[in-house]
Amino acid sequence: MTSAHPVASPTYTVLLVEDDDADVVLITEALLERGGARDVRQVADGVAALEVLHDPGLTRPDLIVLDLNMPRMNGLELLTHLKADPELAVIPVVVLSTSAAPEDVTGAYRRHANAYVTKPVGLDDFIRAVRSIDVFFLDLATKANP
Repeated sequence: MTSAHPVASPTYTVLLVEDDDADVVLITEALLERGGARDVRQVADGVAALEVLHDPGLTRPDLIVLDLNMPRMNGLELLTHLKADPELAVIPVVVLSTSAAPEDVTGAYRRHANAYVTKPVGLDDFIRAVRSIDVFFLDLATKANP
């Protein structure tokens, strides 16, 4: 089966901020094996994400995929921190959440999320949702580098 958006070779790195182990496995597999990501680093909350992003020994990711409901620092709080930091504000952020609540979607976009994708329950729908992140990122990268 061919994809509508074939990827020649893995092109970008992802910081996945997600605390659900099952979702981590599915998202990582979808981005690495069915998408264009070459590396996915995972952390379980916003505090850990900021630690990784501020670590001078680590390369910054090209994309952040962010859940909203997490311990210690939730996704909306992390978005606020990311977009207030000039060095981190340039990293595109895709929110991937089970919540379709208008206040969550609006809150994410008010904090300058680049996209909001609702996590479906079924595996096939879940993989399609993650692929939409891949398509979003590749489209964004193409526009940034004509």
